[in-house]
Amino acid sequence: MSETRSPRLAVLIDADNASAKIVDGLFEEIAKIGEASVRRIYGDFASTRSKAWIDVLARHAIIPQQQFAYTTGKNASDITLVIDAMDLLHSGRFDGFCLVSSDSDFTRLASRIREQGIDVFGFGEQKTPESFRQACRRFIYTENLAPPVATNEADAVQAARSLEPPSAATPIIKRVIAQMETEDGWVPLGAVGTRLANLAPDFDPRTFGFKKLSDLVKKTNSFEVDHAEGRPVRIRLKPPAKKPLKSTI
Repeated sequence: MSETRSPRLAVLIDADNASAKIVDGLFEEIAKIGEASVRRIYGDFASTRSKAWIDVLARHAIIPQQQFAYTTGKNASDITLVIDAMDLLHSGRFDGFCLVSSDSDFTRLASRIREQGIDVFGFGEQKTPESFRQACRRFIYTENLAPPVATNEADAVQAARSLEPPSAATPIIKRVIAQMETEDGWVPLGAVGTRLANLAPDFDPRTFGFKKLSDLVKKTNSFEVDHAEGRPVRIRLKPPAKKPLKSTI
């Protein structure tokens, strides 16, 4: 029997620039993309900075690649990760790469893999330089992968965890709508989401405290939402408020 297989992914983690606290959320997110066929992590696990990873390696079947710091200021882990990435790329066995790091040094690696027609998904902190974020097909902030806080006040907690206020998403959503020419201004929300991903690889509703793009759009209070039964969700810019007429008396 033939069976459609999920995209095969090579997951390469920079232990020096990624926290072990996000490992569960990381692999849950990767599972949405495809199958993590290769799972490797690079670092000096004899150092206190990388020791936290040791406790989670077996749980997620991550293969550690030990790199001793022979020379101060030289990162052997980064070099080894790049060499392995190129070997895996030229094997022709993978549909995508997941690079887990906040280090801009991997910008050229991401670009080179994409030049080969292979998707790159980046995972890093919000402080990750823009050059690396833009080099990826999609970039996910690891702050959005942190374990949820157990509380009855879920909405308040979610809002507190958001990295940006909902209003910060308004300009880029407006920009996308402006690029989609329509007679009445209404555009499909699904198409907006696709264009957002192409325009800004790091755009994610979770950054603004929401799981769904539709909820984020509503919260900005800048758009009208049409959710008629049996039709895809549509949005458009709210018309400017009419100014009250000045009294001539």
